[in-house]
Amino acid sequence: MADMPSARKEALRFLIPLVLLLILSIAVRLFVHWNPVASIALDVIIPLLCALIIFVSYFFRDPERLVPADETIIVSAADGLVVSVEEYDEPDFHLGPMIRIAVFLSVFDVHVNRSPVSGIVKSTVYKAGQFLDVRHPDSSTRNECRSWWLETAQGPVAVRQIAGLIARRIVAWSEEDAALERGQRLGMIRFGSRTEVFLPIGCTVLVKPGDRVAGASTPIAHWPEIS
Repeated sequence: MADMPSARKEALRFLIPLVLLLILSIAVRLFVHWNPVASIALDVIIPLLCALIIFVSYFFRDPERLVPADETIIVSAADGLVVSVEEYDEPDFHLGPMIRIAVFLSVFDVHVNRSPVSGIVKSTVYKAGQFLDVRHPDSSTRNECRSWWLETAQGPVAVRQIAGLIARRIVAWSEEDAALERGQRLGMIRFGSRTEVFLPIGCTVLVKPGDRVAGASTPIAHWPEIS
């Protein structure tokens, strides 16, 4: 199956207006050189626009990743810092107690989210909410989020994309009944966020709080061995 749209299309939503504004600012600067106040203002605005263009281009990067060949490995759904590994009742699809692995994404991390397993999107739900800092303990239950229920041969897996203090839009690139491969792009969160993966209790966790992970390539757990 073809991969989902990349973050480059999302970047254009920001880059095109910024580039047009930069061109306009430079043109105006050439014609107001006689006005010291306008010149000083534009001398500040133009470098700021250049910095914003560079930042947006960097933020929306979408690198290709090498997915581990071992099919028993569950990969990270996001780049960032593991902030929590615990047993937790899955809140959106009521799948019961599961292993929750939470990853914090700073504005400097890649924000494309990937499927941690191969499976079918059985359901996806969006919930409006607050925009608490995603390091806040209540952000998981009170913030805006989109959740994905992935049905696999080994059981259900859930992924939650949680918007944060700066991140105010969750972009979905998949839909219900879609077949996703492990490591395939499913969406992104713009400008700082949190991604949680819920796994069956029998899985063996391979990461701990404080570890840095990369979406699609870092193993976070093993499926339980079949006896």
